[in-house]
Amino acid sequence: MTGDKWFRDGALHFALGIEDTFVPQGGPGERPIDEYELTEHYRFFSDDLRLAAESGAGMLRWGIPWHRVNPEPGCFDWSWLDAVFARFAELELRPVVDLLHYGTPVWLDRQFANPDYPQRVAEYGVAVAERYADTVTDYTPVNEPMIHALFSGQYAYWPPYLSGAPGLVTMSTQLARGFQLTQRGIAEVLGDRATFVHVDAGMRYDGHESRAAEIEHLREQVWLVEDLATGRGGPEHPLARFLAENGATDDVLEQLRRGAVQPDVVGVNYYPRHSTELLLEGQRHGGGFADPRPVRDDGTAGLEELLRAAAARYGAPVALTETCVTGSVEERAEWLDDSVACIDRLRAEGVDVVAYTWWPLFDMYEWTWRHSENPRADHQLTMGLYSLEETSDGLTRVPTPLVDRFRRHARGIHPTFEGHA
Repeated sequence: MTGDKWFRDGALHFALGIEDTFVPQGGPGERPIDEYELTEHYRFFSDDLRLAAESGAGMLRWGIPWHRVNPEPGCFDWSWLDAVFARFAELELRPVVDLLHYGTPVWLDRQFANPDYPQRVAEYGVAVAERYADTVTDYTPVNEPMIHALFSGQYAYWPPYLSGAPGLVTMSTQLARGFQLTQRGIAEVLGDRATFVHVDAGMRYDGHESRAAEIEHLREQVWLVEDLATGRGGPEHPLARFLAENGATDDVLEQLRRGAVQPDVVGVNYYPRHSTELLLEGQRHGGGFADPRPVRDDGTAGLEELLRAAAARYGAPVALTETCVTGSVEERAEWLDDSVACIDRLRAEGVDVVAYTWWPLFDMYEWTWRHSENPRADHQLTMGLYSLEETSDGLTRVPTPLVDRFRRHARGIHPTFEGHA
């Protein structure tokens, strides 16, 4: 299952994901968030991986809890991870490994703003690659780096609580450098067997003509960390002045250009009900959970635009690496059908879309849980192929009709619900 360049075989690969947000730092009014604890994946991982395989997925986007695997500087605890990757191999389920899904270990002072962050995250990534070189070859060095940059930089919502444009630029350059060092280190370990899937949030912006300049800035900003990591942050970049005015020195940008890494696959995460934000006349919103902008559901049109843009910008195969809607089973089924049909149309037109990922396999808990005192059930998001139900034995994974529906799509069959063609 590992080592071959699956994205070159001409097929559309169907994948699932397990939500793996980790922000282990707590504080007054803030609970550490670990989605594997919330969904009890640490306990049920063996069955969870089986469910993914039985649902028809050949691949699973799955993240490593850095804060648990690397509990102290230079110290690694592989016990749980060994069992997980052994289970992947047993099931012949291909892991596409998120090395970083938002949080650093608690021992890393100032988190992403720590000057040693790029070296520390690369050290961790290389250690993982060395230990699992025989079984894991597909890596996402950092999931959704632009969301990292916004939430930990501009919005001061997550550690290290930077704010404004300078915070965004600090986060963007730090993440990009860590991204580069991690990918380069893993490539040294795995050589040509390594596959790198770069993944970011498919954010779209529209709105009133009075805010056209702001909208255009945000549309370029969507790609900023990926542009920096891939060496595109030169003087000709549309945001070059913005970077320089907010702390990115010539030396930093030149280092990023020299250290450029490239994706084998560019992944786009797209949620039709949330991915298109609106900037309206006279309204000011900071973005994020604390001050969200209004949104518009642009359906498959938004998905198509983002995938075409990613393919054109980076000249690599593209993948839909996360998608779903939060809603009823019928609403989710409709989006599953419509989004798969969109991918099929793009492929028929020659766009090199190589994977489709429904996210997540089972329900998850909204990030607002971190800033709440309410029980996890109050934050459950109905997104998965499986629902989560509280029982005396823990969270039970309950299949919905979406399981068979996804399986049939993965097999090339186009199912329908009654009344939905």
